[in-house]
Amino acid sequence: MSHKIHDIGVARHIGPYSDAIEVEPGARWLFTAGTPGMSANGEVPPDIESQSRLAWQNVMKILESAGMTVGDLVKVTTSLTKAGDRPAYVKVRSEFLGAARPAFMLQIVDELIRPDILVEIEIIAART
Repeated sequence: MSHKIHDIGVARHIGPYSDAIEVEPGARWLFTAGTPGMSANGEVPPDIESQSRLAWQNVMKILESAGMTVGDLVKVTTSLTKAGDRPAYVKVRSEFLGAARPAFMLQIVDELIRPDILVEIEIIAART
């Protein structure tokens, strides 16, 4: 990772992420649409843990297709439809992120594009 972390002391009280990330000039950027926990054939598992795992697997496939890794993540924005699903989502997210600390935003929304989709992950990644 060739990003500089700016730690102002807030994020550490909430979770394992960074307050801000600075990317070096000349980096290649990758922006995703919201990536749900949906399989390539359109199937959506019924529970948050399965959907979270599938959504993160999809994110990892996107990163790999761009020649990037989890260490290239700059920003992750996650939308959940139920506040009570946060612990299960965070557990799965931690498995995929490991020691990576991108800037992170989690929001609870009324609904996503389809009523059966419980989680959607949007990422920004950069690699020099």
